[in-house]
Amino acid sequence: MRPQVGQKAPEFTLYDADRQLRSLQEFLAAGAPVVLAFFPGAFTGVCTKEMCTFRDEFGRLRELNAQLLGISVDGPFANKAFAEQHNLPFPLLCDYERRVVRLYDVYHEDFAGLKGYVAAKRSVFVLDPSGTVRYVWVTENPGIEPPYEEVFRAVEQARQ
Repeated sequence: MRPQVGQKAPEFTLYDADRQLRSLQEFLAAGAPVVLAFFPGAFTGVCTKEMCTFRDEFGRLRELNAQLLGISVDGPFANKAFAEQHNLPFPLLCDYERRVVRLYDVYHEDFAGLKGYVAAKRSVFVLDPSGTVRYVWVTENPGIEPPYEEVFRAVEQARQ
């Protein structure tokens, strides 16, 4: 079941693009809001636009003392190349076992008509410093980008 506003976000540990294990708790320990941005796949058109928009607006998140984590089912090698090519200043986490997309109930079965291929649904969760979900946005349509201004407002409110 998808985490709802007011619930604790499920804990997870995933590899980052440098093949280091990173836990949600590690990021929450900083005492600041955390934004989880699930995206279907590195190097795809809309995903590139989304991650580059977050890159371009990353200063706003830093001003709010928030951490952004990009999460996809891609492996660390693809995510590293993606992050380097687009100068992404935030961690990309690798859910190649599809555990976290299932835990958060944000996954497409048979994505893009590929039988058996599971990818993340484009979705955003904003967590307050205690790990409580303060905002949820999920789309069934992988061609739709998140409402960025809504996300930034949610981050502002999660600080309080």
